[in-house]
Amino acid sequence: MDLRHLKYFLAIAESRSISVAAHTIGVAQPSLSQHLRRMEEELGVRLVERSPRGTMLTEEGEVLVEHARRICGMLDDCIEEMRSLSGEVRGTVAFGIPPSAAMAMSVPLAETVRLELPHVRLRAIESMSTYIKSWIDDRTVDLAIVYDLENADHLKATHLVSEELDFISAPDSWPFDTAPGTPVPFKMLENVEMILPSNGLRRTIERYAREHGVTLNVVMDMDAMTQIKELVARGSGYAIFAPAATQDLVLRGDLVRARIVDPVLTRPVHLVNHRDVVLSRAGRAVEAITLKVVRELVSRGLWEGSVP
Repeated sequence: MDLRHLKYFLAIAESRSISVAAHTIGVAQPSLSQHLRRMEEELGVRLVERSPRGTMLTEEGEVLVEHARRICGMLDDCIEEMRSLSGEVRGTVAFGIPPSAAMAMSVPLAETVRLELPHVRLRAIESMSTYIKSWIDDRTVDLAIVYDLENADHLKATHLVSEELDFISAPDSWPFDTAPGTPVPFKMLENVEMILPSNGLRRTIERYAREHGVTLNVVMDMDAMTQIKELVARGSGYAIFAPAATQDLVLRGDLVRARIVDPVLTRPVHLVNHRDVVLSRAGRAVEAITLKVVRELVSRGLWEGSVP
């Protein structure tokens, strides 16, 4: 079995029809069927099931498709990088970024990449940090911002910045006797109704709670930052976020944030990629630009945090 066979099999898998696949890749249908039979004989498994409606991948076929895509993709990346070494940095870099980090850095990162790497296409994909970690695993993204490195020994991580976590409230629903925005002892959050996500941020908050004997009253779980902020702004509960996540609504006066003390809650922000995947030249260039952009944002106070 060689790369040609893998590409033939991918054509069958994507078209769900041997005749359509044969037409697409310019191979006679009998020849393509023979290639498929040889692959099945060599592997000792059935890869597709044929029916009047076309071909369906077996469980073994689905596994082979994942490997074939990865292998062929790595070859394409290799060829692209070899061709680019003698000239401009070129290529596409898929970048996974959580919503709160995106609010701080996605626009300046995109602008800087476009200015300094005009032949590189940055494809930024926004989602919760937990989902982004799985995208690194299955090679959906090349680089990513994540907060939680639990069970992530397979990731190469660079510590970008450490953020403090703030208590978030609607200005007219401030739940304490102090003035809105006054620092809040962590223990006092036991008395308010919290809305929290179920991602890495939640695990960080709960770790602090366990270590300091705090029992939070979580009344709602929601993995959607925009909706959590909207609920808090409507007075339907309270939240804990990094400053970057709420900067827009705080500036508009829809939310108020207060520093949490005793203890101060912090979380690290990491730039990661998979240890088993060699970053392309374009990927390495975007990695370097990301480090530069984050340091600049922090130094200018546009991303509240401290650089290690």
